[in-house]
Amino acid sequence: MNARVIPWLALRNLGREVRRSALTASAMALGLALLIFSRTLSDGAHDDWVDSGVRLGTGHIIIEGEGFRDSQSLDDRIPATELPEVLNALSSVRPELRGTTVRLGVGGLASSTDGAVPVRILGVNPGEELEFSQLGSEPEQGRYLEEGDRLHAFIGEKLALRLGLGLNSRFVLTAQGAAGDIQGQLVRVVGTYQTGLDELDEGLVHIPIGTARTWLGVEGSATSVSLLLADEDRTEGLALELRGRLAGGRVSVLGWHEAMPELDSIIRLDDAGDWVFHGILFAIVALAILNAIFMSVLHRRRELGLLHALGLSRAQTGTVVFLEGLFLTVAAGIVGMVLGIGVVWIFFRDGLDFTSLMPEDFTFSGVVMNPVLVPVLEVKHILQSLFFMALIGTAASLYPAFVAGRLDPAEAVKAE
Repeated sequence: MNARVIPWLALRNLGREVRRSALTASAMALGLALLIFSRTLSDGAHDDWVDSGVRLGTGHIIIEGEGFRDSQSLDDRIPATELPEVLNALSSVRPELRGTTVRLGVGGLASSTDGAVPVRILGVNPGEELEFSQLGSEPEQGRYLEEGDRLHAFIGEKLALRLGLGLNSRFVLTAQGAAGDIQGQLVRVVGTYQTGLDELDEGLVHIPIGTARTWLGVEGSATSVSLLLADEDRTEGLALELRGRLAGGRVSVLGWHEAMPELDSIIRLDDAGDWVFHGILFAIVALAILNAIFMSVLHRRRELGLLHALGLSRAQTGTVVFLEGLFLTVAAGIVGMVLGIGVVWIFFRDGLDFTSLMPEDFTFSGVVMNPVLVPVLEVKHILQSLFFMALIGTAASLYPAFVAGRLDPAEAVKAE
């Protein structure tokens, strides 16, 4: 009988104080809705940062010649004899790839009659690179590299300005070849781009990989193979799998967390800030629950004393109060989840435009900040918020339940 009566008593008590119960549940529901909104906005921003960073950088996974990351020397390239083995190893992860690109990178100098600028020279397969990085999807002038191009270069708008170059202008690229000699290559500007990142717009040059290989004397070789994944969460798992398949070769496999440590650090720092904000919200919600239920106990001392007198034990009386807090938490959790997801989906699914609050081409850690943040609903983070809300609601209900169970019936029934 008690198993049925005690929950009924808890629900009845909540119903008798509808205003107090509604206010407490509303505070909890709004807190959870705010948590969901904040978390989805943060997830959307992180996804955008990672996607922008890996597309303009190393990809989600990068396979390099062993030691190349430290030396940046062609001596540590992926040899022509091993490159086919590396590409064959991708067959096991092919269904999870959005794109791949083979690159030959070297540091060098771009020079014209107006001066000389240190640059990073990337030999690329035009079709693969355009799909991978989208650097040339919207050229500032001209076009991106195409299959069949030979003595062509795609450069940043700021580099063109510094060297006094326009479309079809010729300039010279100089770099150290595989034999150790300084080699020069005459190329012609076929198009320009502008990313908003000075280090790219002033220091990155794309040329056809065939031209780069012939010029530098490394036929069939590459310095890296970059992979773009359909699911960023699979980065570490797939990197580990590829390390196993390529064990014994003269290559290293890195996830973007290792290849782009600055971006990884800024995302971790932002996550830590989110949890501090969430902790403050959880504390506010916990205090609201504790205050509402504890005040309810203090105002119902006579009623709780009568329950003792009618035969309920101290534990059962405390359970009634505890269940009140638990029912409030469950109801508020359901309402808050529906409210949070509904607000995100109905009003903000196309994103929030912060253009007026950000300077033009706002960047950090090598990433151009998109002023339009699109929230991303990730089930695991919504469940985390629900779990912590349930935990806070349960914990905040324990003390009032303990106090209710400790009331002296003889003294409690005397209360007005």
